[in-house]
Amino acid sequence: MVSTSQPPKETLHVDQKWKEEDPTRRAKWWYATFHSVTAMIGAGVLSLPYAMAYLGWGPGTMVLFVSWCMTLNTMWQMIQLHECVAGTRFDRYIDLGRYAFGEKLGPWIVLPQQLIVQVGCDIVYMVTGGKCMKKFMEMACVNCFEVKQSYWILIFGSIHFFLSQLPNFNSVAGVSLAAAIMSLSYSTIAWVGSLSRGRIENVSYAYKETSVQDSMFRVFNALGQISFAFAGHAVVLEIQATIPSTPEKPSRVPMWKGAMGAYFINAICYFPVALIGYWAFGQDVEDNVLLNLKKPAWLIASANLMVVVHVIGSYQVYAMPVFDMLERMIRKRFNFPDGFCLRFITRSAYVAFTIFIGVTFPFFGDLLGFFGGFGFAPTSYFLPSIMWLVIKKPKRYSCNWLINWASIFVGVFIMLASTVGGLRNIITDASTYTFYT
Repeated sequence: MVSTSQPPKETLHVDQKWKEEDPTRRAKWWYATFHSVTAMIGAGVLSLPYAMAYLGWGPGTMVLFVSWCMTLNTMWQMIQLHECVAGTRFDRYIDLGRYAFGEKLGPWIVLPQQLIVQVGCDIVYMVTGGKCMKKFMEMACVNCFEVKQSYWILIFGSIHFFLSQLPNFNSVAGVSLAAAIMSLSYSTIAWVGSLSRGRIENVSYAYKETSVQDSMFRVFNALGQISFAFAGHAVVLEIQATIPSTPEKPSRVPMWKGAMGAYFINAICYFPVALIGYWAFGQDVEDNVLLNLKKPAWLIASANLMVVVHVIGSYQVYAMPVFDMLERMIRKRFNFPDGFCLRFITRSAYVAFTIFIGVTFPFFGDLLGFFGGFGFAPTSYFLPSIMWLVIKKPKRYSCNWLINWASIFVGVFIMLASTVGGLRNIITDASTYTFYT
């Protein structure tokens, strides 16, 4: 049984770094919009038609719509819980986890899931950035010498050795805004390009022809790909922490306004890409729908470059909380002085780690499914609902209570199914893959 005891207010962890007069708390509601868009809309949107190819029209559309509604609800819960104790702000997921589950149990429940999301996203974005840079150069310079994909991932990763030295969320606001604009742009290119191209000859909407066993695992992986597309919850509290708050004007009001804007943009990106991409290519769609689009070459090349710009911003949005955690841990355990030296060592080491994993395991679609199930399903689908039940204690069998338990059951199923499917597909694909190509 999870303990529902709540520590008294005076024992709550409040990091001294976070103060209302701190310049990191001067963000506006639209900052929350483009940070959330950058966090949510990323590589996952381009794989949605591929997920549809394994789920089919009815189940695929239903899973996408239910996921959108469920994660919007859990996003609202996270925003409300940010200041659920008067005079206290839970600026990090782990802080809220401590309050909900206790000082000892909270970090063990929340921190592993959050790190899987943040580090997992950064690894996938390394792979995506390298692949799209390679595709852009192949289309922009047909006669150029072909460079291995591994080298493109290294080139993409090298950018982050510099950007990672930016100190906090507000310092990457410009990068995040550019990334949000790019995400809307390449999503539009993906579905407009698919629509203008029309359906391919002999398009088939039948389920992909594989063995029964393989088909089941691929369906599980498709669920993970969809859950990967709703990944912004892992950084929502950190984003809300940048917004000023007073009793008269609590941060939850502008944050919810920003979140609604982000989910509107999310909807006009996800649904057209998923439905039109699947309509155009059927079961022959690639795990990145841009790979199916060949003409006009300049537009598809531009879309790939937009993806690169977007995942640059997304990488930083997910990396910032990890940087903060690593630096706090090193300062506390080793009494290391704060400053550029600490930032340079910890952040460069983290970037190097994600580059190494991305170069070694560049299975784009399978990585989405595995990380989507193992990390994103808990943080986006059911952990907020569990914390809401523990902290708010809604009346049993009330509408609120039933919705939360439904989210928990659906989220746990998605987590188990897509984790198994993604891991199995990684193992299968690795057996036929030549590493460091």
